[in-house]
Amino acid sequence: MCKNLYVLVSIIGMALLFGYATTAEDPQRPTSTRYEQRTPSRDGIGKIYMGREISQVMGHLAAGWLERPEREREEMPNKLIEMLKLKEGDVVADIGVGTGYIARRISPIVGKTGTVYGVEIQEEMLDILAKKMAEEGITNIKGVLGTITDPKLPPNSVDLAIMVDVYHEFSHPYEMMQNICRALKVGGRVAFIEYRLEDDNVPIKRLHKMSELQVIKEATPHPLSWIETLDGLPWQHVIIFEKVPGE
Repeated sequence: MCKNLYVLVSIIGMALLFGYATTAEDPQRPTSTRYEQRTPSRDGIGKIYMGREISQVMGHLAAGWLERPEREREEMPNKLIEMLKLKEGDVVADIGVGTGYIARRISPIVGKTGTVYGVEIQEEMLDILAKKMAEEGITNIKGVLGTITDPKLPPNSVDLAIMVDVYHEFSHPYEMMQNICRALKVGGRVAFIEYRLEDDNVPIKRLHKMSELQVIKEATPHPLSWIETLDGLPWQHVIIFEKVPGE
């Protein structure tokens, strides 16, 4: 805990130094003033949130990329799952579940008494997910059709919400995180898994990467307390927060 506190203080100090510090956002602030609109860059949508241009969304036609064999080496998904310290009976929300690449690795850990909500905004992705789960006989993954602002999850029901390479694509990140937090139990965790912007050797387009400081900045308006950042994966941060009382 002391080590985490020291790291957090260091992060806040860096934020102040480089101009990343921000005050908590007013939840009543109109959406029109929460976001800025500019001419889109090549890989973005031109919508700016807290200084970051939101990236374009990967559609269902690119679903095959999620299952590429190289992903085992590039992202080490099994090691990621170990880092999350899940247990039997946990309720997990895989936000942007895609083809279920991560969800099906979580499934045996939470077991028959646990549930994995596979949240998607594209019905086509949920159809792919359902087909794969049927082929593998997995019954504890439940597809959920969310919206661009709401994952449509039961309130105060989720032990862990995980977002693997997806948060940077949210067109309404404030609203989506607000509703993810509502779905979390107090003490529940949310894990941002994002390609490291700080590392020029990570061969991913810039708008599809995020820095640790930016993630922490965008979590600030919500009832979330930073717990730890794990950098044991080849290309990605694992940035974990816990829901605190307040919403």
